[in-house]
Amino acid sequence: MLRVSGAIGRRIVATLLLGMSAASVQPSSRVLASSNENTDAADKSAQHATLKPISANSPDIPSIDYDSDAERQLLDLANQARKQAGAPLFTRDAGMSRAARIHAEAMFAARQLSHQFDGEPSLPKRLAASTSTQLDQEGENVALDFDAADAQRNLMLSPPHRANLLNPDYNVIGLGVVRSGDRLYVVQDFGHALPTYSIAEVKAQIAESVGRTRREVHQADLPQQDLPITDTAACSMAQADKLGTSTVQQLAQRYSVLTYTSLHPEELPNNALPVLKSPNLRSFSIGACHARTETYPTGVYWVVLALD
Repeated sequence: MLRVSGAIGRRIVATLLLGMSAASVQPSSRVLASSNENTDAADKSAQHATLKPISANSPDIPSIDYDSDAERQLLDLANQARKQAGAPLFTRDAGMSRAARIHAEAMFAARQLSHQFDGEPSLPKRLAASTSTQLDQEGENVALDFDAADAQRNLMLSPPHRANLLNPDYNVIGLGVVRSGDRLYVVQDFGHALPTYSIAEVKAQIAESVGRTRREVHQADLPQQDLPITDTAACSMAQADKLGTSTVQQLAQRYSVLTYTSLHPEELPNNALPVLKSPNLRSFSIGACHARTETYPTGVYWVVLALD
């Protein structure tokens, strides 16, 4: 916990700050060989999500027992600092702000600062429960101060909190402020919002990447089949929250199967290249399913690529 001194009128108070750095979602991938290849081969290497900015829409957020004026002021001050730093401005996300307000109320009830109290979900799970926005990074600042301007000033004086406020990868924010007498319990939840794709759009991007990869290794384009079992296999992984399921194993008896999770459907996992460069391939089929799970609380695309 960090302490920063700040003057309020004639009083000198200790401003309390607590910051949580970015947490990134890391999709995974796995290859299952068909029955005429080594069925024990598996590649469990992780594919780190690539960041790209996107704007997120947010409706007006109703206020009940929260200091909405302080929340608006904190948003304005944060965006002023980001503009000066050349970082994209925050869009306030309604669901993330609900999560921030709930956590600010928990801090007020406990009379202390924390990123997670006993029995409280982790930050990614708190955000997932409150917003439909797809996130691949999250972070949080919490503070106790006397007004929004001093809270912003003291947060900016603390390197880890300043890093969160100016992180150019973040593009959405949730703000929650609870007033207790002359003190404010402040929560700033940060995230990087991703575009939302339909399953048809996901498959189209994957198919384009398959074709591009084949051309890069000087192999002929493959015709695409529409096998319903690949969608069934993809959704079976989402339901089980793992890449290997009995449905996938059944599919691997007939096809070479690549299974993976992805936040960026335009990108194939690294272990796709050895499979796709084979000159013996004749066709491919894509199965995809989007789901939020224990492993991926804010959601991920579960993908099956069956190659014949």
